[in-house]
Amino acid sequence: MTSVVDASAHTSTSPARGLICRACGAEYPLAAQHACYECFGPLEVAYDEAALARVTRAQIEAGPQNIWRYAALLPAGQDPATRVSVDPGMTPLVAAPALAAALNIQAPLYVKDDSQNPTHSFKDRVVSVALTAAKELGFTRFSCASTGNLANSVAAHAARAGVPSIVFIPADLEQGKVITTAVYGGELVAIEGSYDDVNRLCSELVETDEFEDTAFVNVNVRPFYAEGSKTLGYEVAEQLGWRIPAQVVIPMASGELLTKVDKAFSELVEIGLAEAPEGGWTVFGAQSEGCNPIAVALHGDTDVITPVKPTGIAKSLNIGDPSAGPYAIEAVRRTGGWMDYANDDEIRAGIRLLAETTGIFAETAGGTTVAVLKKLVESGRLDPSKETVVYNTGEGLKTLDAVAGQVGPTHTIKPSLRGAREAGLLG
Repeated sequence: MTSVVDASAHTSTSPARGLICRACGAEYPLAAQHACYECFGPLEVAYDEAALARVTRAQIEAGPQNIWRYAALLPAGQDPATRVSVDPGMTPLVAAPALAAALNIQAPLYVKDDSQNPTHSFKDRVVSVALTAAKELGFTRFSCASTGNLANSVAAHAARAGVPSIVFIPADLEQGKVITTAVYGGELVAIEGSYDDVNRLCSELVETDEFEDTAFVNVNVRPFYAEGSKTLGYEVAEQLGWRIPAQVVIPMASGELLTKVDKAFSELVEIGLAEAPEGGWTVFGAQSEGCNPIAVALHGDTDVITPVKPTGIAKSLNIGDPSAGPYAIEAVRRTGGWMDYANDDEIRAGIRLLAETTGIFAETAGGTTVAVLKKLVESGRLDPSKETVVYNTGEGLKTLDAVAGQVGPTHTIKPSLRGAREAGLLG
């Protein structure tokens, strides 16, 4: 079990009242602890409902143009001086009528484009919250286990904060993600194994004396890290005029992003900040066929996630033993949604369709989400007459290899009018 850093430095203005076990309900103080001592279940942040209820739309709207406008709803960062941040958030919610038409969707369709964050993925949100909590808890080095985007973000945050970092990745990651981590100058350790091997090693390292000063954002401070994902739900609701969309389609690796967007919608409705659609909202999950244990479990009508060895091009989604899988299944069932998965060719087609209809170049996770959106419409699982938001979580420039063999110049000509005419560019 992780060592617990003294929480006395944690700000008393936080609306968080402690940590609570998702499995058995046991409660603990706010600290660097990610698993329950009673049942070994995962912990998440529990809030003082009265404190949340005091938050107003005007208070949020007067805040900065980044995730910290929601500080009063988060477990850390209420004091701007404690924030470890590259100021992510308030990314575009892009209307996508051409994509809707291509998929026979009649209602408004939007893409929440988180590739516009500082390190070009949604991970900047979770890292900002996790490392702010880590600073408040007294940690002096930052770390993570990562499939790429998280490593980018931790290294960038550490560089801006002037804090040492050491991040761990599988050795076979896309070169774009390796380079965009290494450039920030921290330690980068490549592991000969899968992400699950990397995560297992980090879970062991956090128990050692040599790493007692180190905050692993997705291990010992994971409860705080996960809460950062809620800002993707908060922003969509705010950008839609403080209402919840009827349907959302969300990529899944660990399954945590899906659960936290759903949690954000619930919180906003419960405290009166946003209006729910008639009949409630519906949550859909998207996985790669090469790593689809959550969707397979749902399709098999079970809560038991059978770990898999990931394959395929969607490496940012390649978590073969997803920790939040059962909770993602619960959220999808409760809201009447579904999950599906896409193979590599479908993912590539999803990347190109999104780019050609919206001007957004997504990494493989975004291609997966669009490919699954198409399947959900075709299968009748997703209602094309209801407003829908799909989440693009990362930038396509990080995964160029996925489509490099499929796109390129449409013509190669001599630099002359004759060359243009011979290519059919002139009448």
